[in-house]
Amino acid sequence: MARSIKLADEIMDEAEIASALHCRSLAGQITHWVRIGKAIEKSNAFSHERISAVLAGKAPTTTLSEEEYAVWADSFEKLVTSPTPQSKAFFAERRRLGVGSGLDENGNFVQAADLLNKRGS
Repeated sequence: MARSIKLADEIMDEAEIASALHCRSLAGQITHWVRIGKAIEKSNAFSHERISAVLAGKAPTTTLSEEEYAVWADSFEKLVTSPTPQSKAFFAERRRLGVGSGLDENGNFVQAADLLNKRGS
């Protein structure tokens, strides 16, 4: 029995492009990718433990196979672009105190104290 799932728009966009290139239906393309992923995970050249160790900083990326590196890179990108509630609170407090530096909405380098002074004017 077929089931429905939600996938991110980015995945769906990539699947639509790939399905057209390979003359598959959208469902056929996603099924194809699932089978490839399943085969990679079952292979001796793929280890979630190695990927987890690298993500935790306990091993260098050079210990990863090409397939593992691709999974690690995707996971790493998600980690560094998704701040945790703790990091959001930390940086909010730094902004409140007027310490630190960063980029303003125009991409200019600014000190936090400068931003506070502008708001107070």
